[in-house]
Amino acid sequence: MLLLGSLLFFTSHGQYYLRGEIRDENNGLMPNVKIRLHSSGYLYYSGNTGAFGIPIAQLIDSLTLAADGYEDRTMRVDADQFQTIRLKPIFRSTAAVPQSKGLMSLTKDWRPSNNKDWTVAGETYSSLVENAFIPAVKYPETGFAVRIDKASYSNVRRFLNMGSTIPPDAVRIEELLNYFNFGYTAPPADSCFSLNSHLSDCPWNEGNRLLFLQVCARKLDPARIPPANLVFLIDVSGSMDLPNKLPLIKSAFSLLVNNLRDVDTVTIVTYGNMVGVWMPPTSGNEKKKILQSIDDLTPGGATPGEAGIRAAYRVARSQLIKGGNNRVILATDGDFNEGETSEEELEKLVIQYKDWGVYLTCLGVGMGNYKDSKLETLAKKGNGNFAYLDDEQEAEKVLVREFTQTVYAVADDAYLNIAFNPSVIKNYRLIGFDNKVKVLSDSSSGIQGGEVGSGHSLLALFELTPVSADSISGVATDRLAKVVLNYKLPHDPVERMTCYTCPNHLIAFHDLQPCYRFATSIALFGGLLKKSPFMKQGDWKEVIEIAQESRDPEDGMQQEFIALIEKAQKIYKRNKKPKIRE
Repeated sequence: MLLLGSLLFFTSHGQYYLRGEIRDENNGLMPNVKIRLHSSGYLYYSGNTGAFGIPIAQLIDSLTLAADGYEDRTMRVDADQFQTIRLKPIFRSTAAVPQSKGLMSLTKDWRPSNNKDWTVAGETYSSLVENAFIPAVKYPETGFAVRIDKASYSNVRRFLNMGSTIPPDAVRIEELLNYFNFGYTAPPADSCFSLNSHLSDCPWNEGNRLLFLQVCARKLDPARIPPANLVFLIDVSGSMDLPNKLPLIKSAFSLLVNNLRDVDTVTIVTYGNMVGVWMPPTSGNEKKKILQSIDDLTPGGATPGEAGIRAAYRVARSQLIKGGNNRVILATDGDFNEGETSEEELEKLVIQYKDWGVYLTCLGVGMGNYKDSKLETLAKKGNGNFAYLDDEQEAEKVLVREFTQTVYAVADDAYLNIAFNPSVIKNYRLIGFDNKVKVLSDSSSGIQGGEVGSGHSLLALFELTPVSADSISGVATDRLAKVVLNYKLPHDPVERMTCYTCPNHLIAFHDLQPCYRFATSIALFGGLLKKSPFMKQGDWKEVIEIAQESRDPEDGMQQEFIALIEKAQKIYKRNKKPKIRE
């Protein structure tokens, strides 16, 4: 009843997000502290790093905090302020949580200021530090992981369709961009990737520039796609007994079965009341048997996710196809409650197995107790990708129309370095690819390269501050930046690279190809949802105008996006704090 009440409150009344952290007297972060919201009476808990995010219906509210061994504390709070709350111990203090590794982007020796982790209504999201402007003369080179994840877009759509504002850390701009197709350029014969760029004006910051850097991966020849050894790892615990969870997963996997060939093999492993092989390895030509096994799944029991992951990888290894596509496809809400449950321990678990040559695809579902941060961590550390299914149409997109992008890798450990020409660029900022706070605080962290699927097209955006023309003296200015894309072929330890030079050729924004102008509207949309301080000059009207003027009328996804902008405009304007007249 408490969970249901919290969910109803979140979906229908959440107008503000109260964010904060709880510490002890020694400044240690305190996880699992009880937080009672006075206006509703609902009970929340601080996350495993001691931070929290709570949707509240009013700007000012009151909280009571309680933890074993500490004095209770009651206080008034303002949703416009980040709360740092300290509890006094009665007997002892608690210890801080260990940290993890793996960067999405990296500028050598650059250390931005910290941000905070948080949860919202039982859902957890990795706390992100938004990339800031960096001086090119001191730090000319930066880089980011090349990944094909798209989960953030469908999750954002889910919030907006519920009429709710969105947790800022649920908005990952690179995943919003990944969701769309901005054209495709086939790579040359000697490379797995093609690279090209465009330079134009920045609509939200007059005088600044936008660099569009597009990366296109090779498409596999359908006749040469290797055989697949797929293990469907399905969460059938009691928490999955909702229409937007197990029934949606069953529908999704049933759609995927239609793409199987005779040379493919499928095994179904489940975890819930028990952990085990639900359907033994079965040829792709036995579609009726596979579909019946999926249809017979019923929910119940706890959520021993760790045991399920171990079982799935063992099965995948036992059926390993040398040179084939060996992959575990995990479908869950991510709410593990037996065995190892922390992101750090699950991360260690999948790292053990990725060297076996088994990839991991994570399909997230549900709401209320959805653990985005866990699934994102599993996918990144498991050498795989991540999608969120909010409805059957999204399942069809991910597992049918984009099947080869989702399931068949053409490159591993892909990451891109870009060195800007400081005689041309004063400052630069990578839009999206934001890092987790925990990872940034670890000086030993490096870029975690990504898995790239067949035919994927990634678009990265940089906002640039140009050097004034009169400050350039006798230095070549035709080169904007040099790009090096590093990657490995599947099952091949040799590191390869593709190089590219970005020309310093400015195109007026209105003359830019429509697909790139549309991409600009997506980036600004994400910035407004995150309330980014770097895009505060932009507004909802500008987003809609750019999107409408550049849309492809025959592209249904672009039409849907414009409808989402309009929904967001109404929701965020309704929740905007009115200015106080003096």
